[in-house]
Amino acid sequence: MLYNPFSWLALLRSLKCDRPDVLLFAYWTGLLAPLLFAVRKLSGIRTVVLLHNLSTHEPFMFEPFLRKLLFASADGFIALSGEVSGALAVSGNTKPVAELFHPVYPPFSGSQRPEKSEARRTLGYEGDVPVLLFFGYVRRYKGLDLLLRAMPSILAAYPEARLLVAGQFYEPESAFRELIGQLGIAGSVELRPGYASDQDAARYFAAADAAVLPYLQASQSGVVQLAYGYGLPVIVTPAGGLAAEVEQGKTGWIAGSVSPEAIAAAVLGFLGDELRSAMPQSVREYASGHSWERFGGEAAGFIHSFVRQQ
Repeated sequence: MLYNPFSWLALLRSLKCDRPDVLLFAYWTGLLAPLLFAVRKLSGIRTVVLLHNLSTHEPFMFEPFLRKLLFASADGFIALSGEVSGALAVSGNTKPVAELFHPVYPPFSGSQRPEKSEARRTLGYEGDVPVLLFFGYVRRYKGLDLLLRAMPSILAAYPEARLLVAGQFYEPESAFRELIGQLGIAGSVELRPGYASDQDAARYFAAADAAVLPYLQASQSGVVQLAYGYGLPVIVTPAGGLAAEVEQGKTGWIAGSVSPEAIAAAVLGFLGDELRSAMPQSVREYASGHSWERFGGEAAGFIHSFVRQQ
């Protein structure tokens, strides 16, 4: 059974009336560890943790203690990438682990992907200019500053190129605007801060040639799977598990390192690839093999193994 971890009072009440065999608990930050510990101890129900990442992307001083709570509370783990299952092994985990994958997200419900030309027209981009998309939360570990520093080299080869940054800023937006001004790229970069509606997101992905993830660290990324859901290739750094989600030259491009120079080289390699027009088909093939149906079936098989242990 899958419960919203923030509805824990309702969860504990429901367990008294309808006791499940196994709880599936989504976990992506150490701050959830006390809740998981409380649910596991008070309910006594075996718990499988759907682990997005073992370590918080922006560590804090109590994280080692919270990790101990996690290991004390979980009876098994479903890891969303090899990076996560590897981190579990290094941390000394002895509980069963199913190494699965992050499924591809279908387009947002009710939001039809517009034609590329129409999406570009509504966003003010002309014709076939290269359009790069940075989508999602702007946090320090996501490396937007690296992508901005890569833009002068990209613009030297493609002066008409545009970068669209769409997402909520967890870092001061003013600092990025100042950097854009210092780099002299204000005419080529558009910031659209704040939450993107389903319709806006559909336009952004339709207008772009690639989504760029210049991350400093990552276990895996929902943005990659969201881009794939829209049939869009990605350009990523080799941070954490990102490279494992990309088939070089087929579903996107992998930078040689986490640096502005390597990101610029990856973008230029992608834009100059004569076979780039075939990438959307490769993305669709990848998506069909990383569906929610396949994920659900494999996760269910792992969870049922706990039920059979009764």
